[in-house]
Amino acid sequence: MSDPAHDQTAEMMAQAAQTDAGMQAPHPQGNVEQPQENLGDMRPVPRVAIQAFCESEATASTIDNAGSDRRMTKAHVKVQMGGIAAAVNFYQSATTPNLILVESRLEGMDMIRELEQLAEVCDEGTNVVVIGHKNDVQLYRDLISRGVAEYLVAPVSMADVMEIVTTLFVNPEAAPLGSTMAFLGAKGGVGSSTIAHNVAWSISSNFQSDVILTDFDMAFGTANIDFDQDPAQGIAEAVFSADRVDETYLDRLLTKCSDHLSLLAAPSTLDRECDFDADDFTQLLDVAQRGTPNIVIDLPHVWTGWMRQVLTTADKIVITATPDLASLRNTKNLVDTLSELRPNDEKPFLVLNQCNVPKRPEISVADFANPLGIEPSIVVPFEPALFGLASNNGQMISETDPKSEIAASLDTLAQIVTGRREIQPESKKSIGSILSRFSKKKDK
Repeated sequence: MSDPAHDQTAEMMAQAAQTDAGMQAPHPQGNVEQPQENLGDMRPVPRVAIQAFCESEATASTIDNAGSDRRMTKAHVKVQMGGIAAAVNFYQSATTPNLILVESRLEGMDMIRELEQLAEVCDEGTNVVVIGHKNDVQLYRDLISRGVAEYLVAPVSMADVMEIVTTLFVNPEAAPLGSTMAFLGAKGGVGSSTIAHNVAWSISSNFQSDVILTDFDMAFGTANIDFDQDPAQGIAEAVFSADRVDETYLDRLLTKCSDHLSLLAAPSTLDRECDFDADDFTQLLDVAQRGTPNIVIDLPHVWTGWMRQVLTTADKIVITATPDLASLRNTKNLVDTLSELRPNDEKPFLVLNQCNVPKRPEISVADFANPLGIEPSIVVPFEPALFGLASNNGQMISETDPKSEIAASLDTLAQIVTGRREIQPESKKSIGSILSRFSKKKDK
C-alpha cells in the first residue's frame, strides 16, 4: 500500500481529539439518497480503476452512486460486498486497481491484522481507503502510519467518497478546468442558438472572461452568420481529426470574434454526412476546458448518442422553449431524462422565448413552469424587429440595442449560468413589467 501525503490529516486529528468515542464522527454524515450534495466544485477524475468491498448496503449504495456521477465517468468503479476479508480473497488471483475502498466494523488490532493480510496481496502503488465504524484517533494514526491513504468514519456521503478520489488522483496544481454550458432547444426554431450566442457574447464582454463558442450543428449551424464570420476551418476539423486535437491545434481552428470571444464554427455545408460516435466530442471539450474558463456549446435539435454524452457531462444546461404544448412536452421529457443522467446535478436552466406573440394562444409562464418544477431564468418577449435586425447585421442584441430590456435579460442569464447571480423573485417582477409594457404597445 502506498503512503501519499495527506493534507487533511492535521484537521482530522484536531477534530478527533475534541471528540469523545461515543460522539459523532468528524467527517460529514452522508445519506445515500441525498441528490443535492455539494459536488459542483469537484473536478472530473482521470481514468482510474476503483474497487470497493463493503459490509453495509448503505455504504455500497453510496459508492455505487458516486461511481455513476458525471465527474466519475472516466473512472471504472466496481462495488462488492464482504469487507476486507473478501478483498484479500479476491486479490489472491487478481491484480489490484488504483484504489481499493474497504469497509470494516472491526476495531483496533483486529482491523489492522486484516489490513496487513490485504497489504500482502496489494500491488505497489495501490491506494487503500478504509471506511470504519468507530471514531478512534489512535486507530487513524496507526492506519496512516501503515500506509493507508485515508480513514473515513461511516456513514459516508457521496461527497466524502468523491473528495477522497479527487484528492488522490487529481493534481491540485493543475490549472482549473473551464466550465461547459450546453444550450439546446426544446424543439426546432425556438431560438436556442440565438440565446447561446448572446450569452457567450455577454460573458466575454461584461465579465472580460475568455469564452469559446462551439457550434455543434455541423450541417446547419448559424454561429458564423450571427457573428459575421467566414472561417475556412472550425469544429469539423477538430472532430474528424480528434486524435490531433491539442491546445496548439485547437488554437489554429478558432476564429477571433472579440478580445475575449473565440468561435469554433460549423462548416454549415452538406458535403459530408455528420454521423458521430458517443465520445467523438470528448477530446475536443477536454482540450478546450484546459485552456479556457468558459465553453458555450450550441447544440442542434437532435437526439443521438453523442448528444446524450455531451449533455451528461456538461457543467450547466440551458433549455430554450416557446410557450406551446409541443415545447412543454419536449422540455418535460428532457428534464426527466437529464435528472436520470445527472442525478447529483441541479436541474437545467429554462428560457421561455418568443412570448406574447399577437393573436397566438399561449401557455402562461406559471402553467408552463409548474409541471417542470423549474422557474424560468428569463422570459423573452416576441420582438422580431430587434432580433431580425441583429441577425441581418451579424450583431448581438446588446450591440444592436444595448439599452433594450431584452439585452438586460440576456445579461442576467449570463450571470445566472456562470454562477454570478441566482434566480431571484425580483427577476419575475421585471419579466412581468416587460410583458406588461409589450402588451400595452401591442394594444396601441
